[in-house]
Amino acid sequence: MTAALPIPAERLLAFSSAVCEAAGMAPDDARLTADTLVQADLWGHQSHGVMRLPGYVARLKSGVVNPVARLQTLVDAGAVGVIDGGDGMGQVVAAAAARDAIRRARAHGIGAVAVRNSNHFGTAMYFTLMAPPQGCIMFLSTNASPAMAPWGGREKMVGANPWSWASPAGRHPPMVLDIANTGVARGKIHLAARRRERIPRGWAIDEDGEPTDDPMAALAGNILPMGDHKGYGIAVIMDVLSGVLTGSAFGDAVAGPFQAERRSGAGHLLIALNIEAFEPLPLFNSRIEALIAGLKSAKLSKGFDEVLYPGELEARRAARHLAEGLALPDQTVGELDDLARDLGIAALRAG
Repeated sequence: MTAALPIPAERLLAFSSAVCEAAGMAPDDARLTADTLVQADLWGHQSHGVMRLPGYVARLKSGVVNPVARLQTLVDAGAVGVIDGGDGMGQVVAAAAARDAIRRARAHGIGAVAVRNSNHFGTAMYFTLMAPPQGCIMFLSTNASPAMAPWGGREKMVGANPWSWASPAGRHPPMVLDIANTGVARGKIHLAARRRERIPRGWAIDEDGEPTDDPMAALAGNILPMGDHKGYGIAVIMDVLSGVLTGSAFGDAVAGPFQAERRSGAGHLLIALNIEAFEPLPLFNSRIEALIAGLKSAKLSKGFDEVLYPGELEARRAARHLAEGLALPDQTVGELDDLARDLGIAALRAG
């Protein structure tokens, strides 16, 4: 069930920023973190939106996340950098790494930045979308706490380990892909539990390995990989890039955003490509516009009104939600108001 009245995005951003500040974050870092959450809601991905605030605050309060991110550059080798996030808020660490990767790409044609000792950062596409306005394409991978079993096993050992690509798209909004390697993001199952909704069969299995439509049984069991063994394989490779290569935690050593008692150990890898190092940006834009036009010219399957390119749906949702406001589940609004009361700030409904 959703709240009766849509909430303006700017009001939600101001509230979320105040929450993060009250939890000890500096104003700029608090607003960045809040913006990543509100933007996820604007894109229609409530599983990674402001519903995450109580979990983030719990981790800040417990001390496993440092509210003041103290980043340390461990390797500065031209196109390559390695950053220790110092257990800072994942959004703050990832944004700094994205800016660094873009800077290196502008100087060297390509920039690769590895990050260790970070945290959950919300939606990966928030950070890859920093690259297209700078004439760059960006890739980002991260690892996550265990969500699924290795293919052929039953023990939860492999994270969803999401990844994202974003590219300029000429006169169109950027082309962007942001996916987890599970068939569905775990946050969507948490969201279904909050809404007291069943989940589709095929999303997860329970602790006994049986298919389930109960979100709580799914969270206790295993989320299934996308594409069966293929999703499992991609998830493992993303852990190699995000955890093993970066010097951060990997496998079941990574803790998630709902675990307030453990350091995360999440790692990230960001790679930026400066388009001008490959071909003139205007030429690239014309070519990707031709690609999009070709996709949209396809004959439609039954039940479809048009073909969308990756990221187009999110751009449309964001424009609509900015105009109309955001309808959040009643439970989420209630939890945010409880959080505000605990932190001694104005409630969201009172804003």
